[in-house]
Amino acid sequence: MKSAMRAKQRERLGTIRLIMAAIKQREVDERVELDDTQTVAVLDKMLKQRRESAAQYRQAGRDDLAAKEEAEIGVIEDYMPQPLSDEEIDLLISEAIAATHAQSVKDMGQVMAYIKPKAQGRVDMAAISARVKTRLAL
Repeated sequence: MKSAMRAKQRERLGTIRLIMAAIKQREVDERVELDDTQTVAVLDKMLKQRRESAAQYRQAGRDDLAAKEEAEIGVIEDYMPQPLSDEEIDLLISEAIAATHAQSVKDMGQVMAYIKPKAQGRVDMAAISARVKTRLAL
């Protein structure tokens, strides 16, 4: 935050303040201090909200507001862990299927429950869900 203040980066500073406020709000609501995984979950939720907002603004023809949301997405992504590669995703899905003994799409909930804590914030969970569904459908 201090480096953004010193560099007079207003948009970045505003987004960092939003991040800190969201984390502090969750800590106050739950009366706990968030660990890294919980903090990543907060950031992931913020990213999802901004992606949805940007898409809605684009559909409504409000490119100025969509650009603002996309700028915030860029700042939030700077604080997220490194995304998983396709090979790592495939390995994680295979590991989850083996660990849960999943046989069909009916077992998808167990597989996703296994994957979620390991992949949260590092990959789009909707994309993972689609890949798991195709693997289990075979």
